[in-house]
Amino acid sequence: MVLSNKIDFKVYVAVHGANPNGDPLNGNRPRQTNDGFGEISDVAIKRKIRNRLQDMGHKIFVQSADRTDDGFKSLKDRADSIDAIKKAAKAKDADKYAEVACKNWMDVRSFGQVFAFKGDKLSVGVRGPVSIQTARSISPIFINEMQITKSVNSTTGDKKSSDTMGMKYSIDFAVYEFGGSINVQLAEKTGFSDDDAESIHKALETLFENDESSARPAGSMEVLRVYWWKHNSKLGQHSPAEMNRAVEIKNNNEPNAPRSLDDIEFIDKTPEDMKENEQIYEG
Repeated sequence: MVLSNKIDFKVYVAVHGANPNGDPLNGNRPRQTNDGFGEISDVAIKRKIRNRLQDMGHKIFVQSADRTDDGFKSLKDRADSIDAIKKAAKAKDADKYAEVACKNWMDVRSFGQVFAFKGDKLSVGVRGPVSIQTARSISPIFINEMQITKSVNSTTGDKKSSDTMGMKYSIDFAVYEFGGSINVQLAEKTGFSDDDAESIHKALETLFENDESSARPAGSMEVLRVYWWKHNSKLGQHSPAEMNRAVEIKNNNEPNAPRSLDDIEFIDKTPEDMKENEQIYEG
């Protein structure tokens, strides 16, 4: 059944000795605002949601190269594998193209997608109902720097490669928050359903499962809480901005940054008329 009630959500994430989102244009240092607050890009969050949806068995269009489960090596190859899409492209029927794409891939009907490939005469844009904000830390972050070296040569006879220097970065502890919403009007256009919304909900709760890496060791990234609000109508009783302010996190270690989970406290300010349809996941 296509989604009929607007949904807003808020997510809190803790970092314990990890690099939550490196900036490739800044030596892979943790992303940081000009005033020192940490950031995790919305693109990185969507990547993790896609990975979790894929783990749940959903078909995903934008797959990571190391997680491809259908053998296709490019987005164009994946799109061209659907006969109905090839027919729609040939007929220059953008509406049919979008309809088939949304039906086949959950991330397309969730986040939207631009289908514009070299050599194709048809470009199709799908606007998805699920929006995700960039995550930001609740206080400025402090970045640890570790210099690392290679202990072996990359090639025979190369005497200097073993001395090659590199850098590794981490954050001892920080709490990040981000919000999001699901728009009913756009859900009606892409066919996004109540079941799809529950899958997104579950993906947020398990965001860092099966996501371990050198920069994010197992257990170093943790979903603390997911606040999930289902409105009683398409437009909702309250604006997304108001729901984004419905939770306040208090730092009991001020004026210093929080050093552990013991230093933070959640204060729920959800409007009374939303309490009945509020779901809170505590990790």
